[in-house]
Amino acid sequence: MLSAMIAVVGTLLGAVVAGIIQHYSARAARDAARNDHRRDAELNAITELAAALASHRRAMVIREELRLAATDPDLIAAARSDSHATRSAIEAPRVRVSILTPALTPAADEAVQAAYALRGAPDLDTLASRRHEAVKAAERFVTAAAHRFD
Repeated sequence: MLSAMIAVVGTLLGAVVAGIIQHYSARAARDAARNDHRRDAELNAITELAAALASHRRAMVIREELRLAATDPDLIAAARSDSHATRSAIEAPRVRVSILTPALTPAADEAVQAAYALRGAPDLDTLASRRHEAVKAAERFVTAAAHRFD
């Protein structure tokens, strides 16, 4: 009788221990999946912002070159429309970067402001200098983001 009770208690304890181990294993798997998902979301926001900044820089350089050359007003208007679209495309990934990776917000804001600074350049040399600064600011943002994923 005693041996039967010991067997039953041993079986019950074994089941409890197995259940606890299974619970912690499932929890660890959920945590890992959540961390992977967050990392993917961060990486997507960062790459989308970098791409949007590059597109806006390109659009602004074209727009400003046309403006400084006093080209056809229709071409300038089309370039202005393009630059408005690329500027709008910056906002969503910028917000996601700020929410998902607050530590990158200063570098992201610096890169965004440098891209916006291309507007209204008084001459081609200033435009080239501002473009160079915008590219460098974007590179600093990407470098800061890369360190996050080391």
